[in-house]
Amino acid sequence: MADELQKHLDKGIYGAPLVNPDEQHKYLGTFRERCHLTMILAEMPKKANQESLLKEFALHPDSSLLLNGKVEQSVESIYIQLASKQNIRFTIVNDFVGDQPTDIGLVFAAKTAVNEEVVDVEAKYPLSSETSATEPEKKSGFWHNLFK
Repeated sequence: MADELQKHLDKGIYGAPLVNPDEQHKYLGTFRERCHLTMILAEMPKKANQESLLKEFALHPDSSLLLNGKVEQSVESIYIQLASKQNIRFTIVNDFVGDQPTDIGLVFAAKTAVNEEVVDVEAKYPLSSETSATEPEKKSGFWHNLFK
């Protein structure tokens, strides 16, 4: 009887125990299996990643956006505006969040499991600008073709 009373008191003080707390802390309070798209803090300022998120908004309008509470305010406001314009629910999470560039900054997640294989934004939507930024293709001119 005392054991049950202690469990009840602990639940009231600390809240219900979490299932897989490390995963929930990493993915801003949700499970990996519910994620459609994630971004680390370093990826969030890139315009191409914002456009990729808009594509996900169109594909999954009933999902919600979770934002890391330690995201820079100017970047955070961009994502809040994107979500608001598309009528996507968003939540700013302040519990168990990090401020390192490799920490998760944004999670677009469903209420139930979707089990998507790839959820990282740059793996799911590779940036095409990297290939074009390497070296432009050289055109061969008249003299080059003449003296092969």
